[in-house]
Amino acid sequence: MKREIIIRWLKKAESDLRTAKILLDAKDVVTESVCFHCQQAIEKYLKAFLTDKDVRFRKVHDLRTLLEMCVQKDREFEKLDKEKISELTFYAVDLRYPEEFYIPSLEEVKAALEITEEVKKFILKKLNITEDELK
Repeated sequence: MKREIIIRWLKKAESDLRTAKILLDAKDVVTESVCFHCQQAIEKYLKAFLTDKDVRFRKVHDLRTLLEMCVQKDREFEKLDKEKISELTFYAVDLRYPEEFYIPSLEEVKAALEITEEVKKFILKKLNITEDELK
């Protein structure tokens, strides 16, 4: 049962990552949407790991908080770039409101996708899950 929940978290993360890539390939890229989906993917990858470790978490979107929870269970998470990951929280929370009007550059989008792929690879290895299992 727990493994099924973990797989569901990962499949949702994969869906967000796939959406980000599709949006990036659009003729007129909506960069804030790409970054939003990268944040969402990382959030779900981290929550999959925490679920595996039986860590309960509230409805939180702050990637720094989630990453710190992961570090408490596995010090290897310190190898991930905490700053790059944490910066993506802005796209999930603040950027959704008109007071924080901001359009990320293509360079920022590519950096967001890069760190998302890094987190994905790291988490899948930690959970001993292959990409084929997520199809």
